Amino acid sequence: MDIFKMLGQFKDMQARMQAMQEELGQRTFSALAGGGMVSADVDGKMQLKRIQIDPSIMSDKEMVEDLIVVAVAEAQKKAAEAMQMELKKVTGGIDLPFQLPF
Repeated sequence: MDIFKMLGQFKDMQARMQAMQEELGQRTFSALAGGGMVSADVDGKMQLKRIQIDPSIMSDKEMVEDLIVVAVAEAQKKAAEAMQMELKKVTGGIDLPFQLPF
């Protein structure tokens, strides 16, 4: 096993992972809750970018709060799934011996 070849492959994979993270950071992942009464958008870094709430439900504070939590969680789940799918492409499906922060 050539250690220098392996190190080169690791550096290449590291560069591809960084490019993938930057690209996903630019993407938007959206989710709806309450039949579309609340929508949430997050980026690929799991940062909340936008919330929209149908004005007709504003009188029910608890329901609005619950729907926001559901919409944000679902949008973050979509972003995480996209990141995992892209990560498998970069690593060739190899399981990494450590957990990435997403």
